[in-house]
Amino acid sequence: MLAASWQRSQPDLLARTLQPLSWLYGAASALNRALYTSGLRARERAPVPLLVVGNLVAGGAGKTPTVIALVEQMRQRGYMPGVISRGYGRKGDALRLVEPTGAADDVGDEPLLIRLRTRAPVAVAARRIDAARALCQARPELDLLIADDGLQHHMLARDAQVIVFDERGVGNGLLLPAGPLREPMPARLPERSVVLYNAERASTPWPGFLALRSIRGLVELPAWWRGEGARGEAWAALQGRRVVACAGTAMPQRFFSMLEQRGLTIEPIALRDHAPFGTLPWPAGATDVVLTEKDAVKIHPDRVGSTRVWVAPLDFVLDPQIGAALAQWLPPPR
Repeated sequence: MLAASWQRSQPDLLARTLQPLSWLYGAASALNRALYTSGLRARERAPVPLLVVGNLVAGGAGKTPTVIALVEQMRQRGYMPGVISRGYGRKGDALRLVEPTGAADDVGDEPLLIRLRTRAPVAVAARRIDAARALCQARPELDLLIADDGLQHHMLARDAQVIVFDERGVGNGLLLPAGPLREPMPARLPERSVVLYNAERASTPWPGFLALRSIRGLVELPAWWRGEGARGEAWAALQGRRVVACAGTAMPQRFFSMLEQRGLTIEPIALRDHAPFGTLPWPAGATDVVLTEKDAVKIHPDRVGSTRVWVAPLDFVLDPQIGAALAQWLPPPR
């Protein structure tokens, strides 16, 4: 109900009822920003240039796929990037360097996915500056850091930022909890910012680039853990079969729709974002199950028995000019 209220073009009765709480949230957010912009609180700078990826709205706009795509694009420009994150959804908040053999419970599902997909060094910490310092100390060859979800983390000085939207735009335009906005949308694009739309067209007045999202193929879970890529011909293996599709993401219906567009007939199981998968959610006896990569990082092949579990990697294709736009605010690679 609340999510539907957020996405109306105009605030409805529920949103207006919650709006006094939004005013309190907005006041606290504005005070926090003002403390840093006025210099009353000092921003902390990472040891190397920092690029922040984030969004103005709550949940599911595509930050993590953007980070994965940006790692590759900045590599093509000669940089050696690493990634820092808070590690949302993990147990505890200790500083950790993310290893490919790590557990999502310890480091978070999205940081582990980024580590596996990009093979870039990744660190998580409650304070992102701590993650930045530890990662640069452990990997001195790094000359660029990318922060996954840090737009509202004003303590962290940044050289440039990517603001991600999807087709929902800013919804009803109100702040949390009456609307989806984490902070008010400025009339003008903030300096040193690039906008990326994970959508077919721009969904706000700001100019920006479009990301082409796709699921090009499938790979069985054991092969995915071995680092093998998805195969386009795997779609044919599931045509006409009973397929269970699971998604523990902020926008599970988006994943289900992409599978249906590939010709699959699915039985969808929508789970909450960052669902732990401590208990496998599909029915006993399911023969074929398709998962997102974000969920696959929490399931090792020895847990699934005779069920054939497939992973559907989500790919973002970014305009090469995004890298050029960001590079104008960054020093050249070492």
